[in-house]
Amino acid sequence: MRRFLWILIAGTVLFAGCSSDAVDVPLGPDGKPDPELVVGRDVWSQSCARCHGNDGGGGSGPRLSDGRVSESFSDPADMGQLILDGKGAMPSFSGKLSDNEVAAVVRYTLEVLG
Repeated sequence: MRRFLWILIAGTVLFAGCSSDAVDVPLGPDGKPDPELVVGRDVWSQSCARCHGNDGGGGSGPRLSDGRVSESFSDPADMGQLILDGKGAMPSFSGKLSDNEVAAVVRYTLEVLG
């Protein structure tokens, strides 16, 4: 019984760690999500959520949701450059993300999390 309990606990922890709580991409008028926003969500989940939180609510990195990122970056190109260059504790993603991935995660952050 004790061994079963440990297996159950370990399985629950592994499953919870693998699940994604990233904010869903809204559906467009055609009933399908915007493909670029889907890429942005995936990049966010893999590269950003660990520090900024799944919903942009912050963590070891600053909060980006609730309009904060829009206030800080009125020009999306500036946000893309920050992602590429990094700043302070935020690493550079230059050479790790393609231009299309950077554009997608900028849109996702501004339009979905923002």
